[in-house]
Amino acid sequence: MLHWYRLIGAGSDGARALERDGVVAALVPASPERSVVNAVVYEHPDALAAAYDEIAAAYEEIGAKWTVWVHSGDDVTAAMLERNGHVLDAAPEAMAADLRETPPVRPPADALADRTAAGDLADVGAINDRAYGYGGDWFSRALTRLPEDAVHIYVAHRDGEAVGCAATADTAANTEVQMVAVLPEASGQGLSGKLIAHALADAVERGIETSTLVATQLGRPVYERLGFRGLGVLEMWERRLEQG
Repeated sequence: MLHWYRLIGAGSDGARALERDGVVAALVPASPERSVVNAVVYEHPDALAAAYDEIAAAYEEIGAKWTVWVHSGDDVTAAMLERNGHVLDAAPEAMAADLRETPPVRPPADALADRTAAGDLADVGAINDRAYGYGGDWFSRALTRLPEDAVHIYVAHRDGEAVGCAATADTAANTEVQMVAVLPEASGQGLSGKLIAHALADAVERGIETSTLVATQLGRPVYERLGFRGLGVLEMWERRLEQG
């Protein structure tokens, strides 16, 4: 996730990644209302505590909601955030797959109609904006560009319309699955699982050995069928605009 939020911190006009000793904060002024992009990840609780005031001031400057992804069992950090006005917003689960033990099975070509392995980032933004029901174009504004070859994007089309997407971002021998979304009218067809299976099969061909992701309760069964197993909960502690 450190790598992913570095990418988000370079993904739109005015965005930046504030990085301090194993702490990465993505600051995205183009989409201040969404804390899932204005987010902080950390390796060590002490480093986060030391950088907290600087990070909080940076988010206040751009007027953004923001969240901290807290490690499972890190009660000290959770308590510190609560004292500083954060509230527990969600608790998805981190998952991982060993692609050597469970090699991905590539679906047949016709299973995804005209799947595009070099998908358009604009389609990914539009699909995520619609699929997650927040209204507006917050995701499209947050991610308008990515470094060349930094992310592998997959988009599935039906009758010429982009209806589903997924992406992977490689770090060493691991690939992180991100931006999985399917439009409501195309849901229930196993599209997200098929897209991810294609992406992971391609990753293995690049020499990737493992994959990680963060799963909602709805998505968890899809990922389990692909060989992912739970690593523990990641709590999202959000500081909201009205709290300053």
